[in-house]
Amino acid sequence: MSDELNLHSLSPAQPRKERKRVGRGLGSGKGRYSGRGIKGQKSRAGSHALPAGFEGGQMPIDMRLPKLRGNTSADAMPIGPFRTYSQPVNLRDLEARFDAGAEVSPDTLVAKGLLKNTRVDVKILGSGELTKKLSVTAHGFSKSAREKIEAAGGSVTWPRGEPVERKPKVKARKPVAEDLDDVADEPEATLAAGEPADAAEESGD
Repeated sequence: MSDELNLHSLSPAQPRKERKRVGRGLGSGKGRYSGRGIKGQKSRAGSHALPAGFEGGQMPIDMRLPKLRGNTSADAMPIGPFRTYSQPVNLRDLEARFDAGAEVSPDTLVAKGLLKNTRVDVKILGSGELTKKLSVTAHGFSKSAREKIEAAGGSVTWPRGEPVERKPKVKARKPVAEDLDDVADEPEATLAAGEPADAAEESGD
């Protein structure tokens, strides 16, 4: 019986795959160049670990495609890759959750359930009315929020120091073509104005 189970007919449920032994002589079939061929990129060490999107040295598609226009510098925050995010908290929430004379900080905002954690900067916005005296510490304040807090007798504090207003960059005005023409005409105008005087001197002589 060919189907009879014997010691010589035992085999694993998952057949083993023999390991490829390369570089063991020409007779092995994988000697000399070990199956890599002769020269070329795929014959080099590390050719199997190329970065994602590698296209054989030609310009990758992510570099061939047009890019979205816009600001991408650090000075353009919160636009571009350097954009920042702050968690907004309105004055009406402070009015409802805190008692008069309380100190408001990111930690107390987390305790009151207005923030999930303190890893994100907090900015106080002026939506709502505030009638209680509060000492508020936050990373940012809107103009209306600061005015309402101080009007109620409270105070505002920045943990990183009060922000300094940046002056707008003034670019040097390039001379227009008309200005260049005016500058070029000035010597001629001076000569034209001096001609009658010269002529008068010559006539006097």
